[in-house]
Amino acid sequence: MSFGKNLQYLRRLSGEMTQEALAEKLNVSRQTISKWELDAAQPEMDKAIELCRLFSCTLDNLFREELNACDGAYSNLRVETVPAFRYIRHIVISNNPEGDAIDRVTSIARQNGVNEPKIIGWDFSYLSQEQINIYNMHGYAAAWVLPDDLTPPDMEILEQKSHKYAAIHIETPFDNPFVTIPNAYKTLMEYMRLNGLEHNCKDVIPCFETDGETMDVYIACE
Repeated sequence: MSFGKNLQYLRRLSGEMTQEALAEKLNVSRQTISKWELDAAQPEMDKAIELCRLFSCTLDNLFREELNACDGAYSNLRVETVPAFRYIRHIVISNNPEGDAIDRVTSIARQNGVNEPKIIGWDFSYLSQEQINIYNMHGYAAAWVLPDDLTPPDMEILEQKSHKYAAIHIETPFDNPFVTIPNAYKTLMEYMRLNGLEHNCKDVIPCFETDGETMDVYIACE
């Protein structure tokens, strides 16, 4: 664990706050912030408490945890407006639904002449406790984002309006997917909390991830 790395991480999540901006908030010099982040010095208790108040964390978070675990796997942390889009969705509930759901919508796209479709996906959580606890099932929804000039016949077409999302890029999501992908969502939620962004689950896809060798994870925000 490293207090300095934790401080760098929290500062970067807070709208890419500079060392100078943080120093001004704490009434210390930029050199002092630099020493803290290099673990060449640590703050006095009053400044540590100010840091906790500023970043809405605890002393344990700041000094004893690894807040930036897997941080090197991520880049391009941002807020962006995702334009309105239409999509076809397929939901699978099984022990391993992701591949089946993605394969199905990919197949539909190729049947309609699109060989490299844009595919997104998200967890489908409307399962019974019996399905979850006894049969170890979970659900996954995959969607083909339709090109503007294409409307496949005899398919249910869903629409989403333009909406603001917090997003993060994962360069190698499948090197350690059961750690890297959940931590991407955790990092985004922390980023939203530090920057005063609230999660919005109404009338939009609450969160989703892109499919491919690299991945972008999105969480809807107000």
